[in-house]
Amino acid sequence: MRPIGKYILVNQVEEEVKASSGLILSSESASDLRYRKGIVAEQGTDVKFIDKGKEIYYDARAGHSMLIEGKNYTIIKEHDVVVVL
Repeated sequence: MRPIGKYILVNQVEEEVKASSGLILSSESASDLRYRKGIVAEQGTDVKFIDKGKEIYYDARAGHSMLIEGKNYTIIKEHDVVVVL
């Protein structure tokens, strides 16, 4: 399985989000955050700088979910990635 062009297949990482006071935010509050963390499962044929296995942050409103071989993935475009760790 390999995305075509500038698309990236991402495994979304569930993060534990803490407020500045140290309180852990609920999943509803965390879903309001602008960016999500994920791990690149596969990069598209035209993606050059984001490698498989890298942790990334991407725009939470970007892409769509897809069920492939029983696993849930998010498919985003390369330009939706804001940070590569």
